[in-house]
Amino acid sequence: MAAEDYEPGAARGRAERILEETIADLSTPHDDALSKAAAEGFPERSQVVEWGDRLLRLVLHERSRDALIAELPDLVLWMGRILGSLQLPPGVDAAAVADRFVARLPAVRALLAEDVEAAFEGDPAAKSYAEIVSAYPSVWAVATHRLAHELHRLGVPLVPRMLSEHAHARTGIDIHPGARVGRRFFIDHGTGVVIGETAEIGDRVVLYQGVTLGALAPRAGQVLRGQKRHPTIEDDVTIYAGATILGGETVIGRGSVIGGNVWLTHSVPACSKVQIEARLQLQRDGDCQEQSEQLHWDI
Repeated sequence: MAAEDYEPGAARGRAERILEETIADLSTPHDDALSKAAAEGFPERSQVVEWGDRLLRLVLHERSRDALIAELPDLVLWMGRILGSLQLPPGVDAAAVADRFVARLPAVRALLAEDVEAAFEGDPAAKSYAEIVSAYPSVWAVATHRLAHELHRLGVPLVPRMLSEHAHARTGIDIHPGARVGRRFFIDHGTGVVIGETAEIGDRVVLYQGVTLGALAPRAGQVLRGQKRHPTIEDDVTIYAGATILGGETVIGRGSVIGGNVWLTHSVPACSKVQIEARLQLQRDGDCQEQSEQLHWDI
């Protein structure tokens, strides 16, 4: 390397050239997935998240007429700006979408009230309704889902998924906005729950942590776009922790109980009980001493 390359001016020149070349490359359109995403356009994530959080607080907590009069029109205008940044499908009018969405908010609140009641009745650890609304992650996740699902039904792209992923990040509960969820839905604990796009869940269903309602995924997943890929859970079903239920043709009949860590890829009739049979691996005597003839497992 020449001596002049060590001079401060030469170093600045190299840095400027590197910056210019980097900027030129980053600003040049490419035929890759990131360039295609940029061309399609999407709203600012922070704006969608803040709008969703304010809307969720309003639906879950706000009862003051004056506060609603002050808050709701601003959220509607904000929604209009978000919709204006999207490429809406043909025939989808932003103003009409906003009107229909706002008109659905009382119905969403009524569903959430039933969800909270189901959580209170189903969890003996719950001390009050206020505790459930303010502290249960499943309430936040399900409330976000119910709002996102309304947007999904109205044909709004991107925003429903952004809302659901925000709830996923906060709670560990991943519910695709396309999933159809019935009344009085309760997720106990909830961490690790995954509910896929085409899942259908009936009324009075209870899930525990780690439950997956997923798809049997081939290598080329796009071939299944638009098809039902996730299971149907009928009314009054309880699914315990760690259970995995896969496939669009899989139906869990009403009133069934699915035990922990069960793996299901086929339907079960109404009132079924599915569980993994536990086997005793090590016996002890009355003083809790291991019996020598039994195998000892070091885990």
